[in-house]
This record gives sequence, C-alpha cells and structure tokens, in this order.
Amino acid sequence: MAVREAEIISSKDEMRRWSRWMRSQGKTIGLVPSMGYLHQGHISLIEEAHKHTDLIVVSIYVNPGQFSPSEDLSTYPSDFHGDLQKLMAVPGGVDAVFHPHNLYDDGSGGGGGGGSSGDCDVREEGKGVVSCLEERGFGHETWVRVERLEKGMCGKSRPMFFRGVATVVSKLFNIVEPDVAVFGKKDYQQWRIITRMVRDLDFSVKIIGSEIVREADGLAMSSRNVHLSPEEREKALSINRSLSRAKLAAEKGQTDCRELRDLVIQVIEEAGGRIDYAEIVEQESLVAVEEIRNPVVFCVAVWFGKVRLLDNVEINL
Repeated sequence: MAVREAEIISSKDEMRRWSRWMRSQGKTIGLVPSMGYLHQGHISLIEEAHKHTDLIVVSIYVNPGQFSPSEDLSTYPSDFHGDLQKLMAVPGGVDAVFHPHNLYDDGSGGGGGGGSSGDCDVREEGKGVVSCLEERGFGHETWVRVERLEKGMCGKSRPMFFRGVATVVSKLFNIVEPDVAVFGKKDYQQWRIITRMVRDLDFSVKIIGSEIVREADGLAMSSRNVHLSPEEREKALSINRSLSRAKLAAEKGQTDCRELRDLVIQVIEEAGGRIDYAEIVEQESLVAVEEIRNPVVFCVAVWFGKVRLLDNVEINL
C-alpha cells in the first residue's frame, strides 16, 4: 500500500485556505496540536481524531508564549524530519502538517522572529518579562486567560504558562478552523482549561481528551523523557507506581486526601524526586478536595534532575 504524504503548510493564510476548501467539499477536520518531537502518545491522539473527522491536521510549533525566560525553550527537543516519518506511518495517514515559523506579529509587519525555536535570554528576567515572546520585544499584546482554572497546580510555579497555551490554541483554532481538536489527558489541567475556553468563547470546536499513553514500564510518554538519564528514568517510575497505589487505596476505602497525598509524596521523594505539586482535585472544577466524595483526579508534577514530569490518575468512586 502506497504511503500517503501529508501536505506541509507553513503560512497562516495558506492553512486557512486549505481548511476552507476542504470544508467547502463537506469534509470535517480534526486538529492535533503539538510542539513536535512526536512519540506514541501523539500518535494515539491522531488515531483518536481519525474516529471523529474525515481529515487530520497536525500542528508542530514550539510556542514561545508559554515559556518563561528561565525555562527550556532553547533546549526543547526537535526532529521535524523524524516527525514527518512518524506521521507517514500513522494508520489512515495525516492530511496536512501545519508547521509555521512564527504565529505572532512582531509589530513591524514583517512577521519575523517569535518562531518555533531559538534562545530566550534569561538576562531580562526580573524586568517585567513573563514569557520568551515578550523577552524578544515583539508587538503581540493580546492574551487569552481562563482565570480560575489556570491558578492552581502548574499555574502556581508557571503563572503565565496557561496564558500562553490558551492564546496559541485560540490562534490555531482561528487559523485551522477545525471541527474537532484532541488533547492528551497527561496535561490534565491544560485539557480542562481548553475545554472551558471553548465553552466560554463559543468556539465551534469539539474538544476530546485522550487517555495517557505509557511506556511498557508505566512511565507516561513525554517529549521531555529524552532528557532523563538512565538512572533518573528508573527513579521516575515511582510516579506512576505511587499514583497507582493511591488509586487502589482509595478504591479500598481510603478517601482522606491528606493520607493519599502523603503516600505519593513519600514514595516519590524516597526515589529522589522533588515534588512541584501533588494535588487531588475535582475533575472539572480542579478545586482541591480534602475527602473523595465525587470523581477526582490526582495530579502531580515532579522534578528528576533538570526534567519536570507530569502525571495523573482519575479516581471515580
């Protein structure tokens, strides 16, 4: 069977024309947003999108608006050629890859800079700079915020992160004009924020949350896993192991969230991890709870070495 190559599109206007032409022919479009360096977790999102739409667009863009000057924008892994090879092997294929150099207006009309890679100068931190986009001095000044949902968990240590995510996803929705967009539940807070944004701003896009895909040993798949040393990767298995224990304990009647949190924190810290947060929250509101009485999700962010890993488990009692 011949391998179908995706159309590679870098221009915002060209992407919009492509989508509108396809929709004029009665086709539905699914969007899988990504920052590239694709793994099986991303492939599972594409496979999920195939269940809902006729055509699939994968965007590959490392968004400077969601990185602070002290974060890992310049070292975020990238392999565009490898990504294309993986996309060609997806059952059912991918119809278009949207790979823009820049999604932000630099204020000069030239559209230069603000692209999907490059350094972010930490020397400007402390002068009011809150993202790499602003550090570069570009003219973009409109941001989308989901004010309550963005405050906890990842929002505590990365206070401007979800502002950047919501804004770039809004831009992608306006450019690609998809009928469906698929997000992974590993980034649970992000999925809930995008779902709420779509509801509140009346985007005509159906948001689908796709289950976490794990390595054979249980580690949640992430593009950042490549930065783990072999020893750190082995220690990181404590994350899923401890969350699984907490879920089992809850199912056996332990509903005190403090006890469950202490269990997870102890296992991870004994393995050498540094906890950013470990929170048990309601699945939709993301409000922290003291006792499990309704469906909740146990979310953690953990540092092993210089790598920050996310994971979670839903608990439905």
